Amino acid sequence: MPPLRRVVAACSYLLLSFLIGAIPAPAETLAAFLPELSATDFAQHADGFGGIDPETKVAPILRGGRAVGYVFLTSDFVGTTGYSGKPIHVVAGIDLDARIMAAHLVEHSEPIVLIGIPDSKIVALTEGYKGLDLKAEVEAGGAGHELDIISGATVTIMVIDDSIVRAGIKVARMMSLGGLAPEIAVPRREIDRSSNVVSDWMTLTGDGSVRTLRLDIGQVNRAFEQGGDEKAITRPERGAPEDTFIEMTVAIVSIPEIGRTLLGSAEYDNLQTWLREGEEAILVTGRGTYSFKGSGYVRGGIFDRIQLIQGDRAVRFFDRDHKRLGRLAPDDSPAFAELDIFKIPAEAEFDPAAPWRLQLLVQRATGAVSKAFVTLDLGYKLPDRFINAAAVTHPVVADEAAAKTALWQRVWRDKQIEIGVLLGMLAVLTGLFFFQKQVTRNARAFFWLRIGFLSMTLVFLGWMTNAQLSVVNLLALGGALRTGFSWDAFLLDPLVFIQWFAIAAALLFWGRGAYCGWLCPFGALQELSNTLARALKVPQVSLPWGLHERLWPAKYMIFLVIFAVSLTSLPRAEALAEVEPFKTAIILKFAREWPFVVFALSMLAIGLFVERFYCRYVCPLGAALAIPARIRMFDWLKRYRECGSPCHTCANECPVQAIHPTGEINPNECVNCLHCQVLYQSQAKCPVIIQQLKRRAKAGAATEALRAFSQNPPVLEKT
Repeated sequence: MPPLRRVVAACSYLLLSFLIGAIPAPAETLAAFLPELSATDFAQHADGFGGIDPETKVAPILRGGRAVGYVFLTSDFVGTTGYSGKPIHVVAGIDLDARIMAAHLVEHSEPIVLIGIPDSKIVALTEGYKGLDLKAEVEAGGAGHELDIISGATVTIMVIDDSIVRAGIKVARMMSLGGLAPEIAVPRREIDRSSNVVSDWMTLTGDGSVRTLRLDIGQVNRAFEQGGDEKAITRPERGAPEDTFIEMTVAIVSIPEIGRTLLGSAEYDNLQTWLREGEEAILVTGRGTYSFKGSGYVRGGIFDRIQLIQGDRAVRFFDRDHKRLGRLAPDDSPAFAELDIFKIPAEAEFDPAAPWRLQLLVQRATGAVSKAFVTLDLGYKLPDRFINAAAVTHPVVADEAAAKTALWQRVWRDKQIEIGVLLGMLAVLTGLFFFQKQVTRNARAFFWLRIGFLSMTLVFLGWMTNAQLSVVNLLALGGALRTGFSWDAFLLDPLVFIQWFAIAAALLFWGRGAYCGWLCPFGALQELSNTLARALKVPQVSLPWGLHERLWPAKYMIFLVIFAVSLTSLPRAEALAEVEPFKTAIILKFAREWPFVVFALSMLAIGLFVERFYCRYVCPLGAALAIPARIRMFDWLKRYRECGSPCHTCANECPVQAIHPTGEINPNECVNCLHCQVLYQSQAKCPVIIQQLKRRAKAGAATEALRAFSQNPPVLEKT
């Protein structure tokens, strides 16, 4: 068996044993971590911890024999599975007023170190939750604070944030801290949507179907005075105190009677086609000197001045969930400057039968870039005549699965533009491969097409969105399969998730080259820098075939070592995966400790002379993708009988020397750059094409001579 084939077989055997033979690790509990911490880490002058209650899974923090707070492990209360597929354990303390006393990251298996982020940075961010007011989080639906995202660790940070907030609220409710009531089951009332009666504005405002918030300038100025911000107080709203600052109304227009009355039958029918199952819609109108919409949604797609709050959930509205209304249908309705319909998505778990409020954020400039804020609420309760007497019991707080789903769905909604661009790139790439003969016909046009695509890969996928794949992703997948697979953690990074699904499909059609040759940001950086080097006349080095062939297995051996180490210690394997310079060059843009920068620059420097040196001989991710790529179903790259004997044009010009001297293309090493397909049709370089053209020219010349002869036959003179 050839050496390379033995390496592939060994990797496949270890992969199988890894996935089916591992035993899940036992779950960690608070008792396992509490001895490593001191009570003074949570409260000054604390004496120690009390015993852990087996029912509540919390331990009191004692001072003078009295409990001043409680300590808990987040993974005891909510799902904390990170990108590694393992829980992220945070021990947090909460005081009697429902404030976080301290939070300590005690154990995780996240591949944070692999993207160059010091573990201390994540620890410091976790400790930054000290002082977080969980009452305010309940009030704001878990969105009462700014999320500090660390570039390259989005998934990890979001999981930590979600687990601290949700676990803290659960403990606060369970222990009745800060006046928060325990979670109880309450009846959920059903909406009666049978009435299609069209009434009028007076009727709907009279029974509370339409609710109104009226504020004059004097009231707003007093609200800022009560806030105590001196700069805001010295900049009052202009106008008479009795002038209208804002008059805002709200109504649930997905209820048939309310919707048909306010919108009109035709507009209501259009609304029904816009809404999906489980979605509701509200109408918000406004007039006065202040706009409830503002201009934030134009810049960032989000309406930052209003949010819907129901219980401990908050719903913010995006421009994609928004429609303008031209006018109100009732003849007796007043005129409003702003009329807007907002969709409430099904995943928000909004209950139209339960009370809710629309919170209005009023802002006032206090400087060139600084602002002061006050919030005002418009409460809403659907009239009882729209509610059936029948009741169904349901829990107030969504179950754990729903919370996890809501978390990744929020990420996908926030990254719709990036997802759309990536899907567009994948569509273009698929078209290139399916119509490769057409796109490679013009060598110059194809060259600039490839340069443009690689530039997009480097700048957008790499430096802008940090969607660089890594062998660590495969290790994380293997760990998740060992310990209980769940989609939730992987769905938290949509660009990486989509790329892996696309790669899985591409492996069946084209092998590893679809990613390595087109979608890998570091590969793009290598090729673009080498292209620039060639333009500057930097000499290129072509390794002898014998040496080149013996260096091929190096990357497979590197992957094998990393993979074998991961069987016993995933953190050690992740440290070894630093052989990938992706994190240094792409995610951190070389802003890292000097040894990592030197290594990344050295790989790029060698690549100036030996194109894609790292891809050819070092990359463990390329090796990992090459193993399953052997099952691809099609050979798309066209060859002539003469390829390799006697012609070696493609072999000599292949950027990664993936073509054997005998003419065969090695699919494990090919990056599908399609340069050989450009040569396959080249009238200047391909001997087969040149010979065909010569034969055609000769045949054409003979045909032309025969035609001329037939048109002007020679005249034979009589003798």
